[in-house]
Amino acid sequence: MRIKFKGLLMIWGIILMIPLKGVSQNLDLKGQMSGWFMVNGSSSTRVQMGLRYIPSFSLKKSWKEKYSLDTEISVNAYGTAQASSLDEIQTTGEIKPYRMWIRFSTTQFEARLGLQKINFGSAMLLRPLMWFDRIDPNDPLQLTDGVYGFLLKYTFLNNANIWLWGLYGNNEPKGWETVPTQQESVEYGGRFQFLLLAGEMAFSYHHRRIDAGKSLLDQPLLNEHQVPENRFALDGKWDIGIGVWFEGALIHQDFRFFPLRYQRNINLGADYTFGLKNGLHIMGEYLIMEALESAFGSGETIKFSVLSLDYPLGLMDRIKGMAFHDWESGDWYRFITWQRMSDRWSFYLIGFWNPDRYQLYLNQQGKNLFAGKGIQIMVVFNH
Repeated sequence: MRIKFKGLLMIWGIILMIPLKGVSQNLDLKGQMSGWFMVNGSSSTRVQMGLRYIPSFSLKKSWKEKYSLDTEISVNAYGTAQASSLDEIQTTGEIKPYRMWIRFSTTQFEARLGLQKINFGSAMLLRPLMWFDRIDPNDPLQLTDGVYGFLLKYTFLNNANIWLWGLYGNNEPKGWETVPTQQESVEYGGRFQFLLLAGEMAFSYHHRRIDAGKSLLDQPLLNEHQVPENRFALDGKWDIGIGVWFEGALIHQDFRFFPLRYQRNINLGADYTFGLKNGLHIMGEYLIMEALESAFGSGETIKFSVLSLDYPLGLMDRIKGMAFHDWESGDWYRFITWQRMSDRWSFYLIGFWNPDRYQLYLNQQGKNLFAGKGIQIMVVFNH
């Protein structure tokens, strides 16, 4: 990690010194400060306070009105204090790179190298194509760690586009992953998105080698290091008076002994804005996740659905509610958020009522403070 950080800093420094004739240069320093206070009244009352600051420095050089070279460096610095009593206070804190990339772009092409966010797909909340990010729909700030990699993207004149990527050095699980990628191995893939009728459709592919020795599988499988994994996905979105979309992914992990080698995830969704005063936006999605022995067979199934209602109360205030349902266990996950925004300040009040055992995202590890019942207050300042 330290070597990658130093290497990208060197490249960024070279960009600063590049003398180009007829170049316009834009330099920008901005940041986001957020603080929150949460009370969780589940089996034992827990309180958490936190502070986060994400400073971001960006530089862009443009020439000949169609070429540009830009870079962004940002850091995620945060600290939290959590207590269930005055005698049990736990503190954590970290400072780590958040974004750190350089990009060359034209009107139709871009090449981006470094620590970056890569996300795509048609689904909004329950996303089978959440391959490289972990954006929580209940997070007002939509924060997520990036991945180290190289991304190429070309957009055709009819707005169809093709993506190619290669990733390296991402040794922690990302997206829906529960098992990390084998260290010092390269991941690669691509995506082709094209217009179809009144909307668009896309095909995506990704390959990596997983480190099965770090999984929770039975002992005979632990010797299967560097198990190949291939992901195939198809998604589409159309406007037919209401917005409709689908997103499906098939994942094959080539184990020799473990029988459930396939995962099949399918999302169906729709949304519509009703003309009630300021406009009531309603969105729903349904997700099926299956573990299978064969690609087109049947197997172990998990089913989730979500309904979201979003209503602006005025120019500065809006209220949003979301309800998730686990059809296998019968559990409900409920969130309601009031938001007030000004030019630089944002205020959030979040109430939640969830099961004590939080299983909304199966890839999340450790305790989740949204388990049980509670409230969260968040204040955000942007500069």
